[in-house]
Amino acid sequence: MIPAHLPKRLTISLWDFSWYTRAGAGEPFEDLEAAFVETVDRGYNTIRICAAPLLTFGDLGLDPRIAISGLGRAPDGQIYGRGTRWYDVAGGYTIDVRRRLLELMGLAKRFDVVVILASWEYQQSTAFAAHPAWWDAIAAVAAEDRYDLLARSFDRMLREFNDQGLLGSVAFTELHNEVDFSHLPEVAENNGAGAAAIRWLAARFPGQLVTASYGKPPHLDMGTVSPALQVAQFHIYTYGVLDALQQVIDLRSDGTAGFPNAELRALLVDDAPSVTEYGRPDAWRFEATVVTGQMVYGYDLVDPAKWDAWLLERYPRYRVEMHNEMASRIKGVAAWSHARGIPQVIGEGWIGYTPLHGTFEESAVGLELAEHGIRTSLEAGVWGMVLCSNAAPHHPLWSNIEWQRRMNAEILAF
Repeated sequence: MIPAHLPKRLTISLWDFSWYTRAGAGEPFEDLEAAFVETVDRGYNTIRICAAPLLTFGDLGLDPRIAISGLGRAPDGQIYGRGTRWYDVAGGYTIDVRRRLLELMGLAKRFDVVVILASWEYQQSTAFAAHPAWWDAIAAVAAEDRYDLLARSFDRMLREFNDQGLLGSVAFTELHNEVDFSHLPEVAENNGAGAAAIRWLAARFPGQLVTASYGKPPHLDMGTVSPALQVAQFHIYTYGVLDALQQVIDLRSDGTAGFPNAELRALLVDDAPSVTEYGRPDAWRFEATVVTGQMVYGYDLVDPAKWDAWLLERYPRYRVEMHNEMASRIKGVAAWSHARGIPQVIGEGWIGYTPLHGTFEESAVGLELAEHGIRTSLEAGVWGMVLCSNAAPHHPLWSNIEWQRRMNAEILAF
């Protein structure tokens, strides 16, 4: 079912929403053409983005020209989210996202890169705007109508691309990122709103693939996944030792009594302020995203060296489990996609959410796990994959050019 005009294998760099939230002076996406040059130089032929369809083509009365602020300033003058990946948005500029999207697609065509179109709007991206108008507008849409809104917004977007000769640069359209971890209804029902929206959009554009993605595919019970999906675009994270740490320090919860606990305090920088002293971003930003105040506090103030030391010391006892879990998830999803006759894509992976300046996933340990995931995916017949969710212009792993070139060449030669 892979359209003939697309590459036989996709090697993906995850640009997410950062191509418009990290586009200020001196930031990784200030110059889109330069970002494409670097991406192609490392061997990628695909990027995956939040195309912000509800903002750019949503017919909600929103102005696609928005001010980017990030999560705001902490009392110490630094930005909230400074120690996180994806949320380290300084902002301070205004950007026309629709105009920039058309520029991006034009550059993709010129550089022979295909684009996976997705939306993070019901999960993260709206939280970085200076004002809540974008979030308020999409939050006001009834839950049961949100997939239809996404499909009709993408319909207008794809028609615009077709009119401008850019539709051939679309790898496929993903109604939304990680529908299981977003402000969206379950997509699994065969005749539900999500399935109906996918089928409607696909019928509008014969030759284009349409799907939605899962953050944690039910690899042991794939029969619960909607058969409407035209691409098995699922994310393969094997938390293992990272999950053990997160359970100990309780970052994923919010409002926990006594937070931070002793275990987390032992990992913080020496002069870390209290939770009260550090404060929180605006309340509406937490409504617009799936992260918690405890995550922002913990990632911003953790000492990356202490974090890495905790993981590396305990990793040996989790190594076999993590390798096996990764392989079982890949193979479980691959078996389902092969039986359905649809291509499989791993749009994110492999370990999980680590601090921006933590090096566990970029270390020899993390790269070994990534290579295991990549090679297992190739052997399982996966069509497209990331090298790592952190292999993108806005992450430190981008500087490891040799490893990216080598692994991309291996993927494309398989």
